[in-house]
Amino acid sequence: MRALIVATSCNQLPSGHPTGLWAEEFAVPYMALTKAGVQVTVASPAGGAVPIDEKSQPSEKEAQEWASALSALHTTRTLASVKDEAFDLIFLPGGHGPMVDLATDNTLQEMLSRQDAEGKLIAAVCHGPAGLLHVRRRDGSPLLKGRRVTGFTNMEERLAGLHDKVPFLLEDEMKAQGGDYHSALLPMLSHVERDGHLITGQNPRSSEAIGEAMVEALNPAHAH
Repeated sequence: MRALIVATSCNQLPSGHPTGLWAEEFAVPYMALTKAGVQVTVASPAGGAVPIDEKSQPSEKEAQEWASALSALHTTRTLASVKDEAFDLIFLPGGHGPMVDLATDNTLQEMLSRQDAEGKLIAAVCHGPAGLLHVRRRDGSPLLKGRRVTGFTNMEERLAGLHDKVPFLLEDEMKAQGGDYHSALLPMLSHVERDGHLITGQNPRSSEAIGEAMVEALNPAHAH
């Protein structure tokens, strides 16, 4: 089984606010996938080292637990260099960076459109679904249209104090694309939605649950 994790290359919002990848949303699912024997490739639009959002810097304990995941962020492949490879799963972790680069990346959109057409797994957590917003199915309709999904909520953005610094509100945009949007009853609780081969998680707290959901979807026989 092969998985591609697509991380952001963006370290700043258009408003000037510093951002990047949210470490936990990458590291926890990465560890879950590799532990399950999945071969993981990490790519980003620019390739090379991925910027980590300062607010998500791991503790010493986490840095030890996530060592292999964090080291994979130093030398990512460019999206262009992996675009013709076949993956059983493409996963987009969050942080606010994806709202800037993954949301508008044509290479990623084409890869996800093909992944969808082939009925292969697509997953995203928190702000990762920003990379799904402008993906079109082969018939031209939005990837999210009519599909049960989740992502970082407007309320969570407000609680994070970034609702006036982000380029758009993810919940609003997912709904605008026709997504059947659902979230946990309270902000910052873990919440994952699976609709066929599309798996989405709401926020950083959903990192473990989406890791489990991806492993289960890849290895239905090994699901506990």
